[in-house]
Amino acid sequence: MSRLILNSPVRIWLAFVAFLVFCMVIVGGATRLTDSGLSITEWQPLLGAIPPLSDADWALAFEKYQQIPEFKIQNRWMELADFKFIYWWEWAHRFLGRIIGAAFLLPFLFFAFTGRIARLDWHKFGGLFVLGGLQGALGWYMVASGLSERIDVSQYRLAAHLTLAFILFGALVWVTLGFGQPRHRWTKAQAVPVVLLVMVYVQTALGGFVAGLDAGHAASDWPLMNGEAIPNGLTWAIFDDAVTLHFVHRLWAYVIFALVLFYAFRTRSYSSCIVLAAVIAQMALGIATVLGQVPLSFALMHQGGALLVILVLLVHIRRLPTS
Repeated sequence: MSRLILNSPVRIWLAFVAFLVFCMVIVGGATRLTDSGLSITEWQPLLGAIPPLSDADWALAFEKYQQIPEFKIQNRWMELADFKFIYWWEWAHRFLGRIIGAAFLLPFLFFAFTGRIARLDWHKFGGLFVLGGLQGALGWYMVASGLSERIDVSQYRLAAHLTLAFILFGALVWVTLGFGQPRHRWTKAQAVPVVLLVMVYVQTALGGFVAGLDAGHAASDWPLMNGEAIPNGLTWAIFDDAVTLHFVHRLWAYVIFALVLFYAFRTRSYSSCIVLAAVIAQMALGIATVLGQVPLSFALMHQGGALLVILVLLVHIRRLPTS
């Protein structure tokens, strides 16, 4: 258990960056749920860190927003005060991304050149930095899909953006847990939790599609869905139909729960029971989100809960015997 303790400055730093990514995902979820993601119509990695500082700056930013379909078709009612509300959500999301980049790069350079991170490990940290950069670029690619012909972003790009954020979080946690430890050896005992981890990532991607299509509103009852065990209107176009996607998201949750329950019963270990508890809590949050018709607070807790499930699974995998 000692190998999982944050007993070095490098581990504390990595854990802090992982926490920032956690916060980034939550702010991103709020940005999506408040329909704020298209309020900034340009990507300026450096100059974009400065928000509008004068009335003229705000007028110009609002004028640019008024040129996109979301405003013309859906938000023509907006006044400048309404625009400022959605602008600040998107600005905070992007600014936090910049903070994460600096919070990762600057300490890494210090730790690398002072020898706290061995040269042989530099490639791991370089990979993390590349993942973070790709996440930023993918975020803009997502936003760009909603600036010309659509009134929202592509659900495919949103799902990719969210999934990559979860992959980055998981990679940060994994490197944190393994830093300063012998090379991890994979064994058959880890097969089921690794499969579970992959299944949770698939569920994350499905959750991204649910957010992109606002599919959480496709039903507001449970365990039935729109009063039926199998709702009408299901199609093979899973990623383009809100009802079908919502139904598949539920089914996949049940499959994950069944496998976790079986695994915890078979192993009867403390950490496998923690994994089971995390999955049950996440399902409860999902159900509460549906029954409440997707209130912002529950939706964000549900999104954060998925990250915690990944964290618990990764810690469980690291704790398993490797011989």
